[in-house]
Amino acid sequence: MKYKFIIILFFNAIISCGGNSDDDIEKQNDSSVIYTPSNEVISNPERGFMHLWSVKSEGQPITEAVLNDLKSENVTIINRLYYLEAFKNSDLSAAQLNLIKTDFERFRNAGVKCILRFAYTDDIDGEDASLNIIESHLDQLKSLVSENSDVIAFVQAGFIGAWGEWYYSSNGLANTEGRRAVLTKMLEVFPKEIKIQVRAPLYKQNIFNYSEAIGADVGYGTSDLARVGFHNDCFLASADDYGTYQNVSAEKTYISKEAFFVPTGGETCPPTDVPIASCSKSEIEMSLLKWSYLNLDYYGPVLDEWRANNCFNDFQRKLGYRLSLKTGNFKNEVSENSNYQLNLVIKNVGFAPVYNVKKSFLVFKSKDGTTYKRELNLDIRKVLPNVDYNLTESVNLSGIPAGEYQLFLKIEDSSEALKERSEYAIRLANTGTWESSDGMNNLLHTLKIN
Repeated sequence: MKYKFIIILFFNAIISCGGNSDDDIEKQNDSSVIYTPSNEVISNPERGFMHLWSVKSEGQPITEAVLNDLKSENVTIINRLYYLEAFKNSDLSAAQLNLIKTDFERFRNAGVKCILRFAYTDDIDGEDASLNIIESHLDQLKSLVSENSDVIAFVQAGFIGAWGEWYYSSNGLANTEGRRAVLTKMLEVFPKEIKIQVRAPLYKQNIFNYSEAIGADVGYGTSDLARVGFHNDCFLASADDYGTYQNVSAEKTYISKEAFFVPTGGETCPPTDVPIASCSKSEIEMSLLKWSYLNLDYYGPVLDEWRANNCFNDFQRKLGYRLSLKTGNFKNEVSENSNYQLNLVIKNVGFAPVYNVKKSFLVFKSKDGTTYKRELNLDIRKVLPNVDYNLTESVNLSGIPAGEYQLFLKIEDSSEALKERSEYAIRLANTGTWESSDGMNNLLHTLKIN
């Protein structure tokens, strides 16, 4: 009896210890990370303040020195406006095409992207080109823009009227029929992954004969409707932004909904019947309309107002997307050739989502620097502003040998030519996570594969 009693006490002691139950062992194998958000102004592709640099026919390409200086300004995109005033009645010359090609090469070398626009005049009373000439020029540009689509962030519709703003036309193109013809040709010429921006919301509605904003079922596709966004070159400059809007409230609501899927951006200009926009009003508008980029060069007094009232840097942080990690839940150990459950919460504190398709990977890095990449199903475009995004994926570990690995999240350009370039990878807005040499975000967790 005495021995039986001792054995019972022994087993009771094991049970009361609690540390060896399946649930407790499972809990011991879990780790949680709370990530610290960063307040730093950081550079990320296809967003932020940009410079507008125009060039006349057969002019000089942008110098590499000027492009390299952009890093000190945290600028990753430039609006390149090509004036084709010498070719209103003829084909584009070899010199003109070479100018554009050289610019593309230099954009790529410098790690930046461009927002393209073409126009024939910078004079309200000036002449643009006929539809036949525009279509012919687009045919000439087709191979060039296709080969260099990786460094084109967006395209502003252009071609029609002064500055390519679609308002004036000496050739009768400033109407729905003319605008539709130019836009249709552009959608044909530019690769399907490139989005084209028109000058006013009604232009898109009239061209496609619709009024309800597109939803996710259309917005994440590559149909013509899903490829057309908006640029506003007189943002906050009057009650209707110099005629950008007809029904201001309704059209802003429409853009706000569509801008989950297509980009908005542009520049300010001299205010007329309104005061210079305050920080608070500007933030409300940028948030509502999901602004991705804004001209750093114009209009100076508006930008100075923001600098004087300490919101310029905040806008520099928030224009476009600003993604940050909130929390992560990880297993500490797993078996070789098993599946690994990734659980992250990502927040977008920027004004807009990411618009261009990216590829995302969970990267396993060993102590000797060897890396293994596993592509995720994550569509980073769906990390919407001010909404927590729960990234939960099962990642197959087949082919990764036993050992200890640091975990990283890499969000890279979808282009084969740019995927290894850290300048084109998305940096998350957290402290102590960015690895600039590899363009990866450290998840601050080490996994042991047994």
